[in-house]
Parts: sequence; structure tokens; C-alpha cells
Amino acid sequence: MTSEKSLARIAGCLYLIVAVLGGFAELSVRSSIVAPGDAAATAENIRASATLFRLGFVSDLVQATCFLLTAMALYLLLKHVNTLVASAMVTFVAVSVAIMCLNLLNQFVALSIATGEGYASVFGSVGSDTLAMLFVDMHHDGYLIAQIFFGLWLLPLGYLVVKSGYFPRALGVVLMVGCFGYLSDLFAHFLAPAVAEGLTPFVLAPAVVGELWLVAWLLVKAVRAPERETRVSPSPRLTIGCLVPHFARPCRRADDAGADRWIPFGHDVGWESVATSLGAGRRSR
Repeated sequence: MTSEKSLARIAGCLYLIVAVLGGFAELSVRSSIVAPGDAAATAENIRASATLFRLGFVSDLVQATCFLLTAMALYLLLKHVNTLVASAMVTFVAVSVAIMCLNLLNQFVALSIATGEGYASVFGSVGSDTLAMLFVDMHHDGYLIAQIFFGLWLLPLGYLVVKSGYFPRALGVVLMVGCFGYLSDLFAHFLAPAVAEGLTPFVLAPAVVGELWLVAWLLVKAVRAPERETRVSPSPRLTIGCLVPHFARPCRRADDAGADRWIPFGHDVGWESVATSLGAGRRSR
């Protein structure tokens, strides 16, 4: 149980890093700098807060790496439940991390265009600002595409949480519901963008609650010992071979018909049979 607790706390620490750095990059950096639909304001904000924009870029790289390490730690912790499901969990995370890291190139290109003097001289200030905004929008859409996979990973994770006995079953159910919340938000943004913004806080609520609950449980309680079935120990049995010093010849006992039956040395019998054999041995003497 000590190794399981260590793995759980390692996963919890990594998951906390993901939450903190991912929240910083999305909520503190991009939300404060990007002005949706306003290329000039967005480009000006990037130029004015270039260092902050770079910090958001690096934070996303680190949190993506920690996200993959989190999945690997949880795989080691939960693979005994179902190896195939645990492998699917890591696969979903690996795909999402690959997409997120490649998608970060769009953010870095937007930064380069907004802060580089050469682009304004070629495309003009309006053209360069519009081009920077294009890459910012591409980063936003790429992040939504990655959401397919960092949403899907909650489904096998929730299943493993329910079956492992290490966590409350309700936590696993909330995580699985959160999977469908992520997917609903994704398709709402692409199919009905006009209503997606209003739906996002509601459909993502289960995922946010479930993931924060999991992080807190991993850090504070690690894992709990699963309930074990109480097993009744079998009645002790004696091997006739251990009685060799007391008998010069094989023992015998009466079968159900009353006839003597030879019992070879080493034959495994119960206490009742041993008593019968001892009586037969004494009578034979």
C-alpha cells in the first residue's frame, strides 16, 4: 500500500501542476490579452504584454508535459484494475498532448508577427495585426480539437476510479459525466457557436468538479485500502507421510463397505481419516 500511496501523491502533484499552469495560461494570459474579433486590440495587447504572453506559452508546454506524466503515474496505479482500459486512458492523453504542443506553435507565431517589425513593413500594420489574429484564432480552435482527447480520457479514468476501490465511486461517476461535458462543449462551439458561450459553464462544471476532487483526494488521502473479502481458513490436514516414524508399514483404514484399504505414505487425508488409520495400525499390531 505504501507504493500505491506514493504513486497517488506523485500523480496528485503532477495533476496540480497541470491545473495551475493550464489555468494561468488560459485564464490569466490569453483571456486578458486576446480581444475576440478585434485584431488591432489583440495585436497591441500582445506587444504590450509580450513577456506575459511568452510565460503563457511556456506554461502550456510544461503543463502538457506534466499531463502526460500524470497519466503515466495513474496508469501504474490503476493498471491492475484493467490493463486495456488503463492503456486507452494513456493513449487519449498522449494524443491530446501531441495536439496541444503542436498547436502552441500557432500562439508563438502570433507573438512573432505581432512583435516583429518586418511583418508590418510587408503586410502593413492592419495586415500584420490581422495575420496575428488569424494565428490566435487557429490556436483557439486547435485547443478545442485537443479537447476531444483530454475529454475522452476522463471516461476510462472514471471507470478505473469506480472499479479500483481506491476512491469514492461517486468521484468516478462525476469524471465520466465530465467526459461528455467536454465533448458537448466542443461540438457546441463548432456546430452552434452562438449558444456555445452560454452552455460552456454548465457542461464543463462536472469535469471541473471531478478533476479538482481527484487532485484533492490524491494529495490528501492518496488511496484507501480496498475492502477485502473475509476468507475462512481451511481445516488443517495431516499427511500420513509425517507418521512414518510411528509405522513400519503403510497404514490402512476401513472403507465404507468395511474392507481394509491401504493408504500409501504421503496421501493427503483429513483428521478423521488419520484417527481411523491410527486405530487400524494399533489393531494390526
